[in-house]
Amino acid sequence: MYFFLSNLSLADIGFISSTVPNMIVNIQTHSRVISYVGCLTQMSTFTLFGCLDDMLLLVMAYDRFVAICQPLRYTVIMNPCLCCSLVVVSFFVGLLESQVHNWIVLQVVCFKDVEISNFFCDPSLLLNLACSDTVTSNIVMYFAGTIFGFLPISGIFFSYYKIFSSILRVPSLGGKYKAFSTCGSHMTVVCLFYGTGLGVYLSSAISQYPRRDALASVVYTVVTPMLNPFIYSLRNRDIKRAMFRFLGKTI
Repeated sequence: MYFFLSNLSLADIGFISSTVPNMIVNIQTHSRVISYVGCLTQMSTFTLFGCLDDMLLLVMAYDRFVAICQPLRYTVIMNPCLCCSLVVVSFFVGLLESQVHNWIVLQVVCFKDVEISNFFCDPSLLLNLACSDTVTSNIVMYFAGTIFGFLPISGIFFSYYKIFSSILRVPSLGGKYKAFSTCGSHMTVVCLFYGTGLGVYLSSAISQYPRRDALASVVYTVVTPMLNPFIYSLRNRDIKRAMFRFLGKTI
């Protein structure tokens, strides 16, 4: 679990670094300009690390499934070779998705506007600015979003269905609580990441509220990666005691 957490942290660093530094510079310089090459680069890195986050959450769900449903075989199944292979595959899946998005946007030769209603170069928003008909491009993009988005979610839901079925068969309340506590942090991160990310991605083509989409984008691109270390640290007893002491002094 901690091996996957370390890789998730690295992916979060790359995910935030693809958008936030440029946003801070824009705020400081009162400039909202980005070059075409810079926009494509930002879009590629953002999609790469976003998909890597996506895949690592799926891998971590599978890790929890094996740990709870087959605890005696956990060390055999989740051996170091398999763990490294899962991370490498996740990286290449993210790289594939980023190149698909890049290829789609590069097909656009004319833009009717040069203003993106967000703080980073979102590929779906770029297609909305195209002069030509983008029906085919939108179909390809949303098909890719379905593959790289809904399939991992389906895998996570299936893993948790098996996990909850196994937990409900545990006779003691203490055993149930211990099993649930190992999944609580991961479930919280999944809900935050997917709830805002997929909502923005799928509604961007028909949304009439760009400011609301931009606010939701801040949640999954900035707030969720920032909260990940705190959410997962709550499983640590020392962190819990320190937090309760701090809250007690504050109140």
